[in-house]
Amino acid sequence: MDTPDVEVRRSRRRRRTVSAYREEGRTVVLIPARFTKAEERQWVATMLDRLAAGDRRRNPSDTELTARAEELSRRYLGGLAKPASIRWVENQQSRWGSCTPADGTIRISTRVRGMPGYVLDYVVLHELAHLIVPGHGKDFWSLVGGFPRMERARGYLEGVAAAAHLDLAPADPARAAAEEAAELDGVAALEVGEEVGEEVDE
Repeated sequence: MDTPDVEVRRSRRRRRTVSAYREEGRTVVLIPARFTKAEERQWVATMLDRLAAGDRRRNPSDTELTARAEELSRRYLGGLAKPASIRWVENQQSRWGSCTPADGTIRISTRVRGMPGYVLDYVVLHELAHLIVPGHGKDFWSLVGGFPRMERARGYLEGVAAAAHLDLAPADPARAAAEEAAELDGVAALEVGEEVGEEVDE
C-alpha cells in the first residue's frame, strides 16, 4: 500500500490500534503486523479520510467560516451580529482578525487556520462583537465575556505570539489613542497581545 504519499509501518507490538500522522509531506499509517493486505487497505483509507476531515475542521473555507460566524452570533450575541462578509486574509501580520463595522466586513488572518476550534471561535466572536460595539470598552467585553473558553483562547494566542517572537509590548499612549480613534472611526481589530481592558465607552 506504500505510495509516494503514504507509508505503512507494521508493528508486532501494536495489537489493536491504528494511527496516522503526517511527516515531511507524507502520511504515515501505523498498523498491527498481523493485518492482512485487505485490512491494511481498509485502514489506510479510513485513516486518510479521518486526517482529511480533521484538515477540513481546522481549515474551513470562507463559506464554512460564514456558517461558523452565523452560529457564534446566534449562540453568544443573540443573532445581533450579521456580517456582510467574513473571509480569510494573508496580509495581517500583527492582527488575528479585523472588522469594519461601517460595512460589516470581517477579515480573519490565515495564521489562525489550523489552530484549535475554540481559538478560531474566539477570534471570530471578537470580530463579530465589534459589529455591535466598535471599541474595547466594558460593553464590548460583556458581549465577548459570554464565550466560555475566552481566557483559554487568549492564552493560546499569547503563547503563539510569544513563540513567534511577536511584539507583545504594551502600546505607547500615542499608539493606543490612534488605535482607539481608528476603532471609533470604523475599523476594529484583535491585535497580537491585546489585553482585556476596562475602558469606559465613549
